[in-house]
Amino acid sequence: MIEPSRVREEGLLQEFKADLHIHTCLSPCGDWEMTPRRIIQQSVAAGLGLIAICDHNTCENAAVAMQEGRRRGLAVLPGMEVCSREEVHLLALFGDMEHVRDLQSIVYAHLTGENRPDVFGYQIIADETDHVLGENPRLLIGATGLSLEQIVSHTHARRGLALCSHVDRPANSILSQLGLIPPDLEVDGVEVSPRTPLATARQVLPAIGLRPCVTSSDAHALADIGRAHTVLRMAAPTLEELALALRGEFRREIVV
Repeated sequence: MIEPSRVREEGLLQEFKADLHIHTCLSPCGDWEMTPRRIIQQSVAAGLGLIAICDHNTCENAAVAMQEGRRRGLAVLPGMEVCSREEVHLLALFGDMEHVRDLQSIVYAHLTGENRPDVFGYQIIADETDHVLGENPRLLIGATGLSLEQIVSHTHARRGLALCSHVDRPANSILSQLGLIPPDLEVDGVEVSPRTPLATARQVLPAIGLRPCVTSSDAHALADIGRAHTVLRMAAPTLEELALALRGEFRREIVV
């Protein structure tokens, strides 16, 4: 790992196009075409340098996406979009599968209900060749019994980053559900959807204050990947560098 001080002195920073919120076919609202392999292909074609796989309340397709990303030279962060008991969506991003699987086990323990594919959609676990390995039977689209504070705490305890999802949306965002971002909620940043230009997010949504703000596609179909992305100035496309960019430390930053 490159030390921040060395990067500051030698000027080794570069810009990465990042889409930090992509769903696979494991999310019941995701298209069947959203297999890990095809997501990587589309992300490379879109010129992205960093993506995050964030299915609803699960991470079971993330490892294959990371494997395919390494094969194609694309950095992939494993993550989840966790739904709190307040029905607020939070992105939990990690640097490795061990920690995200640990969070998944906690989420599963606080997730009730069984999926009905005819109502909510299929939840497909796929391999690197697009073959179906199985289906997740849990009601992944549902809310967990975990509070916002608990999700953030569990994420940080596992060296992850927690961001409020699509804060500009009228449903399942922290602003739509609570009307504000609690000042003591220690999130690492917020995300706006493609509907809100990142450059005007603070004017349109004054409730986000000075919190770090990114934009992502929240892609559920291949054509959506990269339609909104954030340019980050970092030394490498890693979780550690992303954390520095969010905080604006050691010349890492959110460019646009």
